[in-house]
Amino acid sequence: MHIVVGTRSTPDTAAKLDIAADGRVTWGDSPLVMNPWDEYAVEEALIRTKEHGGTVTVIAVGPEEHDEALKHAIAMGAKSAIRLWDDAWEGMDSLGYAAVFAAAVQKLGDVDMVLFGKEAADEATDQFIFQTARKLGWTLLGYVASIEELDPDGGTVKVAQMLEEGRQIASGPLPVVMNVLKGINEPRYPSFMGIRKATKAQIPVWDAAELGEDVPAPKTRLIAYRHLPVREGECEIIEAESVEEQARILVERLMAEKVV
Repeated sequence: MHIVVGTRSTPDTAAKLDIAADGRVTWGDSPLVMNPWDEYAVEEALIRTKEHGGTVTVIAVGPEEHDEALKHAIAMGAKSAIRLWDDAWEGMDSLGYAAVFAAAVQKLGDVDMVLFGKEAADEATDQFIFQTARKLGWTLLGYVASIEELDPDGGTVKVAQMLEEGRQIASGPLPVVMNVLKGINEPRYPSFMGIRKATKAQIPVWDAAELGEDVPAPKTRLIAYRHLPVREGECEIIEAESVEEQARILVERLMAEKVV
């Protein structure tokens, strides 16, 4: 099996985010780490290729800062990593991401499964996952809590999906795109040898010429972030001899102010 895992670097979850005067989001001196959700996707890929044989390739879309996530995946045990970036892609939206990622998967050519973590922790978005499946034209199985059965020879997979109402069992043919949830496994700690390998790793970068993919122009453009305006107000504690009296005074005040 050849499993591709999508990842990215995000601020540490303990980082204190702020908005700079120019509208950019900053997180001070906090280091970048692998998107926490993606650790579960990498671990699941490693488990499945150990069971059935095969290899794991990790892909990130973005500038050099995303090499940190790729190296963490290599330290965990992924065989290879690729970063996709071209300056012309600056400002692309989730559909552009999906187009680039799908083109890379197609260029690899022998991929059976693409795994993502549940979402991007810094932006709390996941639409790029579903758009990638659509671009590839592959089976999509979302919010996977566990892989129940995987038959690479027969080309099928059965999973348990977490829904608001409970778990749902679903199956489909390979190749498949999935995003996995936190409880699917327990990500391993990188070994010392894995960390040394990752430190020495040279991450190849595939650009627009390499992929031969035109990125769709974004329909919207993010100009800047800003803090919400400060909300001000006054609080008054109603004093009375009983709860009933407090309630009566409150109702009279609300009616006087025409709130009710």
